[in-house]
Amino acid sequence: MSRLGKMPSWQKLFVLSGMLACSISGSLYLLGHEFHIQRTTLGTHSILAAHGVAAILATLALGSILPFHLKAGIKSKKKWISGFSQLSFLAILLISGALLYYGPEEMRDRVVSTHWMVGLIFFAIFLLHGLRKIEYSSP
Repeated sequence: MSRLGKMPSWQKLFVLSGMLACSISGSLYLLGHEFHIQRTTLGTHSILAAHGVAAILATLALGSILPFHLKAGIKSKKKWISGFSQLSFLAILLISGALLYYGPEEMRDRVVSTHWMVGLIFFAIFLLHGLRKIEYSSP
């Protein structure tokens, strides 16, 4: 690795695949289950299960980059806003995902709404963080 914070190819593929699979499967389930678009196809347990498996892979991918990518990002002082936003949103997604599975029924509707709204925001920031060629620094 010649550049500060640059991931090896295998790791970049793992992170991109895990995060994209999780975001896309979650978006598909959202369209089917919440917005009733192709509900019999997209709102099924199979899509939800795929989202759960993809979330596990995305969490593993996150764990694989935290030790060096986060440290390198802090040192470089570049992409701080999108990087720390992603980290914060991922924490909310992990907690809300756990609450959807293990939490009390009374708060389920609020947690569902929070989870998908934060998920959509995270997906947009993830794409901007990874694709944006113009690097920006914190003030």
